[in-house]
Amino acid sequence: MELFDRQKDTVGQDERTLLVHVEQSSNRYSSNGVAEFMQLATSSGLHIIQTLEVKINIPSVQFYIGKGKAEELKTIVTEKEVDLVIFSPELSPSQERNLEKSFKCQVMDRTGLILDIFALRARSYEGKLQVELAQLRHLSTRLVKGWTHLERQKGGIGLRGPGETQLETDKRLIGKRIKYINKRLEKVHKQRDLGRKSRIKNDLPMIALAGYTNAGKSTLFNRLTESHVYTDNKLFATLDSTIRKVVLPAYGEAVIADTVGFIQDLPHDLIDAFKSTLEETSQANVLLHVVDASDENSHEKINQVEDIIEQIDAQDITTIIVMNKIDEIKDFEPRVDKNHEGNIFRVWLSANSGVGIDLLYQALSQSLSGMMTHASIRLDVQSAYIRSEIHNIGYIHNEKMNEFGQWLLEINVTRHYLKKLLDKQGVSLLWEQKNQQIQMI
Repeated sequence: MELFDRQKDTVGQDERTLLVHVEQSSNRYSSNGVAEFMQLATSSGLHIIQTLEVKINIPSVQFYIGKGKAEELKTIVTEKEVDLVIFSPELSPSQERNLEKSFKCQVMDRTGLILDIFALRARSYEGKLQVELAQLRHLSTRLVKGWTHLERQKGGIGLRGPGETQLETDKRLIGKRIKYINKRLEKVHKQRDLGRKSRIKNDLPMIALAGYTNAGKSTLFNRLTESHVYTDNKLFATLDSTIRKVVLPAYGEAVIADTVGFIQDLPHDLIDAFKSTLEETSQANVLLHVVDASDENSHEKINQVEDIIEQIDAQDITTIIVMNKIDEIKDFEPRVDKNHEGNIFRVWLSANSGVGIDLLYQALSQSLSGMMTHASIRLDVQSAYIRSEIHNIGYIHNEKMNEFGQWLLEINVTRHYLKKLLDKQGVSLLWEQKNQQIQMI
C-alpha cells in the first residue's frame, strides 16, 4: 500500500483544515469541548473549512473513530481538497499513520496543535527551549515507518551510510538534541533557583497567578504591576513566565509571577517541559486562581485548573479565587466572599477596568499577614521624609514626635521591608513583636 509522504510536521495558515471533534461518552469534560477546540484552531491562524462532530463509545484501535466514519471523512477530504485534518482526542502514533494513509493528507491531534501554538508564541530563550523539548518528545513517538523518506540509506560509492536506517538516524539525532536542550535548561533552572533563594532569604513574599488560558491573568498582572505584558483575546496569548516586583498598599513589597495558562487535558509533555516555570506556582506564598466569571463553563474550568495545580504539588498553598471580567456581566458589582473563619477566599473584580482591585489588595494583605511584623522605629530629624513612604506602604498604628524632633512610629510591615528600613541612615529599631512576644532593642 502506498504511504503518505509527510514532508513537514508543522501547520501553515494557508492550509485547508478540517476539524474533527470526537466526543466519548466517558469524558467528564465535554460541555465546552467543541468551542474550545475551534478556538484553539482559530488561535493558530488556520484556514478552517469545516468542523465535524463525531460521537463514539469506545475508541477504535485502527482509526480511533469507526471504520465507516473514517471512510466518510476520506470522501470529505477528497472532495474539499483538505490539506490538514485535526482530531480533538490524542491519537496514538499508529492511529495517526493509519489515518494519513487513508486520507492522503497530514493528520494531527489536539496535542500537536497545542505544541504548534506554543512554538508560535514562545518568545524567551527558556520558553523556546521548553517548547522544542516538548515537540521532540512528542515527535520521537511518531518515528515508526510513517514517512516514506525513512527508508534504509542508499548504498554505493560515496553513499554508504553507517549501516542504520534513516529512522534510527532520526531517533539518534532527536535523542542528542533532547540531551542538549536538557543541559541548557538545567543552566536556566539554576539561575531561576538562585533568584528564588534570594527572595526567600529576604523574606520577600511570592504571589503566583494561575488559571485557565484566556481568563485574564496577564491583564491582571499588568494592572497589579503597571507592566505591559502582551495580552489578547485568544488562547495562549502569552507563554513566557514573567516576574515583577510590586508594592502592595497596606503591605509592602512582594513579587508577582505570571505563568503559562492551563487548558483541558494539557499534554503531559508540556507539563514536564514547563515544570521549572510552573515551579514558580508551587513555591508561592499565595496563589491567585484567575477565573473568567462571564464564562458559563467556569465551574468546569476551575476543576480542570485544580487538577493541574495538584499535579504540580501546589494544592496546599493559600489560594484566592479571582473572579475576573465582571464588567461583562450585567449589573454585577465587585465584592468579596469569606469563609466561616472570616478570611477572604474569593474576589469579584475586573482587571480590565480596575474595578474591585482594592478588594484584591485587601485579600492579599490578609493572606500574607503571617509574613508581617509589628515594630516600633525611630526616625531622626534628617530622615523624617521616610515617614511619608511608610504611610504609603505599611500600616502605622501610632505615631508621635519626641522632644528632640524625632518621629516614633509603631508600624506593621513585612520583615523584608523592615530590614530595608533599618539599612537606611537615621532609622533605628526600638522593639519588634514576633509571635506575640516583644523583643526590646
